[in-house]
Amino acid sequence: MASVMNLSITHFCSSHLKQKSPNKLVFHGLNSNPNFSKSKPPQNVIPYSSLSISSVQTTKIVMDSSPTPSTFDFKSYMLEKAISVNKALDASVSLQEPVKIHESMRYSLLAGGKRVRPLLSIAACELFGGHEAVAMPSACAVEMIHTMSLMHDDLPFMDNDDLRRGKPTNHKVYGESVAVLAGDAMLALAAFHLVATETRGVSSDQVVRVIVELAKAIGAEGLVAGQIVDVCSEGDPNLGLEDLEFIHRSKTAALLEGSVVMGAILGGANDEEVEKVRKYARCIGLLFQVVDDILDVTKSSKELGKTAGKDLVADKTTYPKLIGIEKSREFSDELKREAIDQLAGFNSDKTAPLIAMANYIANRDN
Repeated sequence: MASVMNLSITHFCSSHLKQKSPNKLVFHGLNSNPNFSKSKPPQNVIPYSSLSISSVQTTKIVMDSSPTPSTFDFKSYMLEKAISVNKALDASVSLQEPVKIHESMRYSLLAGGKRVRPLLSIAACELFGGHEAVAMPSACAVEMIHTMSLMHDDLPFMDNDDLRRGKPTNHKVYGESVAVLAGDAMLALAAFHLVATETRGVSSDQVVRVIVELAKAIGAEGLVAGQIVDVCSEGDPNLGLEDLEFIHRSKTAALLEGSVVMGAILGGANDEEVEKVRKYARCIGLLFQVVDDILDVTKSSKELGKTAGKDLVADKTTYPKLIGIEKSREFSDELKREAIDQLAGFNSDKTAPLIAMANYIANRDN
């Protein structure tokens, strides 16, 4: 089985990119809507300032993959970046007419969450000398699209889930029609407005490349591809490891990959550097889903903040189902090591957040 898993990692973490862009960066604030300050959030929407990152497990993480081991305060880093991201998300979707759709969008978008994707985008940008403000529109975009995918995934005709991030799912509060339309609105806002109009301080070529990367991650070659195969393969006894990898590579890893690559492009990474962080992202993307599969059968709904055991009930194929929990944990360890290996040769201080994120994803409890 180990040889199968090693082959899977090698296949999964390979890709090519043949583009280059200059590095011209300045600080820029997100969203300058003059009416935003006049907007009042609905009663069931949590403002960004009250959100917290409750899922961080440890205050200090030892970075043992660099030549000189050092400590990195990952908890403080996550909290600092999450506050910035939550503030930008709050500003990007103000409460305006039609009120119902914006209430629905804000309900799910500001409901908490680990903010892994936007943090990855910012960390990748900073790795190559970029600034948080330059990456923030793209960081918000990937979080909006992730939230949209959860809203749609929870619908009765998809995964039929009642709980998300410890709260009733969007359609349970606003109804199925509103949940669908709110998700659609966030997709359009993320892909066609935030990245295109709010990104400042980089070349138009970089912005176009970021939009192309985002479109690839969420369309019929990415998230949607994984979702449709996942839906159509429920209960299929012939689904194997390659099929399962395709589902996870598309449904989960593609957006994580896009998050990192978008940040790297905005930071001014060259072709070779983009390729390295792309491989890193592909590995942690698959790692994220392998760990999700394990948590689904080892944790409670209260611990997860979402319905536990739903994959088993839906008769979905998962890594624990195919190779067992212990082999799944071994596979996750291999993916983590492979991801961290891609960061060798970069500035160790600047790779610390990305290495810590790989460790966090591998060891998280929800």
